[in-house]
Amino acid sequence: MDAVEVFNSLPAARLEQDLHACCAAPAWGAAIIAKRPYQTRADLLAAADAASRALSWADVLAGLSAHPRIGERPTGESQEAAWSRREQSTAAQSADQDTEAALVEANRAYEERFGHVFLIFASGRTREEILDAARERLTNDEATERAVVADQLRRIALLRLERVLDAL
Repeated sequence: MDAVEVFNSLPAARLEQDLHACCAAPAWGAAIIAKRPYQTRADLLAAADAASRALSWADVLAGLSAHPRIGERPTGESQEAAWSRREQSTAAQSADQDTEAALVEANRAYEERFGHVFLIFASGRTREEILDAARERLTNDEATERAVVADQLRRIALLRLERVLDAL
């Protein structure tokens, strides 16, 4: 049985947990579960992408609730925490003290300006690249930044869904 067949056969309650670990917006997981069964992995990922793009701003904020500040080591044993540690691992190895301090300041300024955690698709990025992105995004207006945040959440959710499928 391939991963998509397993995904299709899992009880909804189990899938809700797995999908919540990918994206904490309940509407995202519900939309994916509602469209089962999927024929192929590509069909499932396309549905997940569409569900991400359909999220309201309130849904995006719910999704943000499970994400730690970039640069802070996520604690706990949850799947979300483990994935956040993994996604930030390259960046964690690349930062010096000045960059760390600047990233803390950029996080503070971002949260003050936009009212929520700075979210970025961190996989494969250095701390310096993340810091540059944070500084650049601080110049965005609210509407532009909301679109950027929603897209970053979408990218993270899809990466994590791939990991769920790989583990099935």
